[in-house]
Amino acid sequence: MSWVVSSASALQQAAPKPELTEEPHPAVPATARQAPLCLPFHPEEAVMSPAATFPKTLNPAESPMSGGAAGSHPIELQPGGKRYAAAPGQTLLDAGLAAGLCLPYQCRTGDCGTCKARVLAGEVEHLPASYPLEKAGDCLLCRCQARGPVTLACDEVPGVAGLPLRKLAVRVTTIERPAADVAILHLQPPAGQPLEYLAGQYVDVLLRDGRRRSYSLATAPGKAEQLELHIRHLPGGAFTDHVFGRLKAREMLRLEGPFGTFYLRDSEAPMILLASGTGFAPIKALVEQARRAGLRRKAVLYWGARRREDLYHHALAQQWARELPWFRYVPVLSDANADWSGRRGLVHRAVLEDFADLSGYEVYACGAPQMVDAARRDFAAEAGLAAERFYADAFVTAAPAAA
Repeated sequence: MSWVVSSASALQQAAPKPELTEEPHPAVPATARQAPLCLPFHPEEAVMSPAATFPKTLNPAESPMSGGAAGSHPIELQPGGKRYAAAPGQTLLDAGLAAGLCLPYQCRTGDCGTCKARVLAGEVEHLPASYPLEKAGDCLLCRCQARGPVTLACDEVPGVAGLPLRKLAVRVTTIERPAADVAILHLQPPAGQPLEYLAGQYVDVLLRDGRRRSYSLATAPGKAEQLELHIRHLPGGAFTDHVFGRLKAREMLRLEGPFGTFYLRDSEAPMILLASGTGFAPIKALVEQARRAGLRRKAVLYWGARRREDLYHHALAQQWARELPWFRYVPVLSDANADWSGRRGLVHRAVLEDFADLSGYEVYACGAPQMVDAARRDFAAEAGLAAERFYADAFVTAAPAAA
């Protein structure tokens, strides 16, 4: 399409996705670790400014409705006609979030496809990304910069409006080890200053050397004062090596959040909850939220793993199935031992074996990008799932050199 500067040929030149060593998705490139990862507690740092602090944010004097500072480009969203300004070198996502718009996004690294939009007019430059764009004219807001005035087909996500982005210091209260390579961190925010978020969103753990690691919150907001993160250990990961080797109870971590537009939509449609590995964490938050709200939407959780021991909260999922009349649990193993009597194979294929028609369903998928991408593709092609009813949180991980 002539409007798009970086066409399919340019997209093919994008850097290949590096080998993955740490989960989930890092928000910014990592650099060599030079200092301890955990910071001492400083009360004055417990809660930072509630204003959003995304990279390359606009100066408040640069009104997004007036076109911004000199050299910035006007961006218009359709339908609706909302406008904001993108500075040179600023991604369309960063600029929109800085202007207070609720744009769809999740990984911020070009891997999950949540922020995909269509360029209706204007020119954009595509930065390297691993998520494949199948149609000319499509773009990833987190990996595109404007080359001039741009009009996008992109709907806002009103559900996350009004949630302040904050930095806060939290204390590690307990560390669970439900599996050899999984740690569950229970974190205490400052007294009287709970984090506002939606079940399904994630936070960044801020490392002292400037790097950050992103993890989904595994508890529903509300009554629970503590936050919970599920962390898989992959050797070589700077933060996960620290968690599994040196982190102790009562130490402090710094978080920023909430991020992402993965959350439980207001709907009566039955749900397929799809998780692989520690993708169970945001699903746990969704189930807790639905239970607390008294929802009765039918839900089936398909949790995929290699072996039985990787289903680190198997008993909890079984408990939900016993106690919640609207909930069913289907564990699926891809490399099961001979004594496993449950389902085998790829977790998303188990869904298709059970549901020939998904046209009336909503799907919430969390975990490895390969699983999420395969589910998105096959559910639409084979079971009629509408693209707008597939909500995903793909766990993108850090490359070895960046860990």
